Amino acid sequence: MLTVSETAALLRTFDNVLILTHVRPDGDTVGCAAALCAGLRALGKTAYLLPNPELTDTSAPYFLPYAAPEDFTPDRVVSTDIATPSLFPENAKPYLERVDLAIDHHPSFEHFGKANIVRPEAAACGELMYDILAHLGPITAEIALPLYVAVSTDTGCFAYGNVTPQTHAVAAALMRTGIDYQTVNKVFFRTKSRKRMQLEAAMLSGCEFYDGGRVALLTVPISLMERLEASETDAEDLSALGPQIQGVDCAITLRELRPDVWKMSLRTGSRVNATAAAALLGGGGHAAAAGCTVEAPLEDAKRRILEAVAQVAPDFSAT
Repeated sequence: MLTVSETAALLRTFDNVLILTHVRPDGDTVGCAAALCAGLRALGKTAYLLPNPELTDTSAPYFLPYAAPEDFTPDRVVSTDIATPSLFPENAKPYLERVDLAIDHHPSFEHFGKANIVRPEAAACGELMYDILAHLGPITAEIALPLYVAVSTDTGCFAYGNVTPQTHAVAAALMRTGIDYQTVNKVFFRTKSRKRMQLEAAMLSGCEFYDGGRVALLTVPISLMERLEASETDAEDLSALGPQIQGVDCAITLRELRPDVWKMSLRTGSRVNATAAAALLGGGGHAAAAGCTVEAPLEDAKRRILEAVAQVAPDFSAT
C-alpha cells in the first residue's frame, strides 16, 4: 500500500494517462478525476478522463473539459474513487487488468491496481486526492474547483456523519484559492427540477417502514421514471431522501436499472453498518453509506435487503 508521498512520486513518472471514473458517476469520482487530470497537466503531462456514458448534466461541466478523444491511447491508467472492478463502466472494462494506480477511500476497496492507495477514514476521496496533489505542486483554482465538488458532494455539503475536522480544513484550503463554491453549493444542494420533486413525492408516498419505523424503504421503478419522463440528472442522489425522514436511521433506496435489476443504496446511522449489510448481497461501501445490486422481482429484492439489514442490526424488529 502506497503512502501519499509515494503516490505523488509514482504519478511524477507517469505520462499519457487515462483516468477512470465509476458507473453512475457522482461528484466525488468526477471531481477527483478532473482535479488529478488538471494536476498532471500542470506538470506538463498528457492526461485525459475516459468518457463516462452515465455522466449527468450536473457534473458534466467539471468532466467534459478533460474528456479523452476517441483516438487516445494511454500508457498509464489510474482509477479514482472506484472500490471494486465491478463498478467499472462498460467502456472501462478493457482496462481492468491495466490499472497502474487505484486511488480510493472505501473500506471495501479491493486493491485491484498494480499500485494502490486507500484512506477509509476520509469522508471523501477528494480529501485523499487533495493531499496527493499538494505533494505534486500548488493547488490552483483549476484543481481546487473539482476537488470542492468531490468533497462537498460526498459529505452532503458537510452534513453527513463522516465529516471530520480534516474535511473542513481541506474545504477551507480549497475555498481560499478563490473558487466559485457558492455556485457549486447552489447547483448540487439547493436546486431541484420539477421532475425531481415529482420523483421525491412519488417515492415518499410509496415509502414503506419497518423495524418500528427506524427502517424506510423507497423504490424507484423504471415505470416511475418513464411516467415522469425523468432523466438521470433528475434521479441523481435519490438515496439522500430517505435519511431526512424523522425517526429513520436506516434508509434503503431501490432503483430499478433494468427489468428486475435493482440498485440498492443504504444510508444509515451508527446502529446499522451499511457496508456489512450490503456485503451480504455482494456489495460494499462505507459504514454509513453502501450499496449493492440484486437481480430479482421487487418483492424478493425487498425481502433480501431487509433480511441483510436484520442480520447486522441485532435489535431489528419485524414490525
